Amino acid sequence: MSAGVAAVVAQLQGYDPDGLSAAAVTEFLSRLVSPVAEFENVGVFEALGRVLAKDLVSPISVPPHDNSAMDGYAFDGAALAKGQPLTLRVVGTVMAGQPWQGTVGPEQAVKIMTGAVMPYGLDTVVPQELVRFEGDTVRIPGGLLAPGDNRRLLGEDLLQGKPALQAGELLGPAALGLIASLGVAQVQVHRRLRVAYFSTGDEILSLGEPSRAGAVYDSNRYTVYGMLTRLGVQIIDMGVVADEPQALEAAFREAASSADAIITSGGVSVGTADHTKAMMAKLAGDSGGVAFWRIAMRPGRPMAVGRISAPSSGSASPERSAVLFGLPGNPVAVMVTFLAFVRPALLRMMGCTARPTPLLRARSAEAIRKKAGRTEYQRGIVRTAADGTLQVATTGNQGSGVMRSMVQANGLIVLHHDQGHVAIGDEVDVMVFDGAF
Repeated sequence: MSAGVAAVVAQLQGYDPDGLSAAAVTEFLSRLVSPVAEFENVGVFEALGRVLAKDLVSPISVPPHDNSAMDGYAFDGAALAKGQPLTLRVVGTVMAGQPWQGTVGPEQAVKIMTGAVMPYGLDTVVPQELVRFEGDTVRIPGGLLAPGDNRRLLGEDLLQGKPALQAGELLGPAALGLIASLGVAQVQVHRRLRVAYFSTGDEILSLGEPSRAGAVYDSNRYTVYGMLTRLGVQIIDMGVVADEPQALEAAFREAASSADAIITSGGVSVGTADHTKAMMAKLAGDSGGVAFWRIAMRPGRPMAVGRISAPSSGSASPERSAVLFGLPGNPVAVMVTFLAFVRPALLRMMGCTARPTPLLRARSAEAIRKKAGRTEYQRGIVRTAADGTLQVATTGNQGSGVMRSMVQANGLIVLHHDQGHVAIGDEVDVMVFDGAF
């Protein structure tokens, strides 16, 4: 292990590569990875799922003027001071997009549409369904309104010159709408993260190949593809690579030359037949290194993390490296380690500074056996119970090869390192999939 990874390891308390806690893995990765430094300008439609590179300062106030929050009648709210019914004469109509040019005197009102500019001197709107219209007057019952009701204030959403969105924001649909509401056509974002991935193992079959004894069709390639697609990264699919030194070296070098991160599945266990671990160590180079762990977790005990160096293009060229995530081979273990460790690390590399999705608390619908001293991620189904509280039950068989359980689940029951058995009705933490699947 070279100095790069060793320096991170030195900062961890109680580092034990043969029994690393899930919390230590998370801390390690938060120190190892950093955001990509290149930026680009994109249009609003192309900004979905991208990460904002610098604060977006509002060029205007939103809304740009006081306006009505609903269809009704606008008037001076000072008339409400006595709490008595009001009878006001309607002197005109204000439409959205057509500011009122006249004046409104005492005991007068204007009919107003939602979003229309509030005429000067008026600050209150009564909804049209609450009034009684008689000739050219409206009668407003007493005690229903307070001055300022149903009025949106200038800058209520955003004030000109103030940050509308902060750097590190992962832009979702609501953010796109906010950007457009400012009249902004382009924003600066981090460039897309490039992630290469491949499966390893001589027992792995690609789709289209005939089945053979002892071989299984590769599912990890497709689950990893799906999870990366949901993240919005640029995917470099390298397929299945045979567990053979020359093929592995070529794959790793190609991936390190073109990607910011590399994800592999298989070949990081304690087995002696795998060449993947040896090749990872060989290609670590001077810039990083690779750490091989046995994590105190279930499922997903074996994992490798570090950096793989790309071949130099010349003596003056700096060494280029990619962050490596060597995941286990079992299908569920791949998905769990990705959700627990890889996805947060990739989000950080994308420049995202948003807080992770909080764990939910739910009552367990069943007893769960749990060994203290490791973190367990059990596939669960969260439902709302009859009393309105959240309740979670496992999907049944928790074997690391039971993929159907991940299809059935809508979250992972997180049983923490020091936690023991769970009784029916005990509260547990749940990591909801939240669009990751």
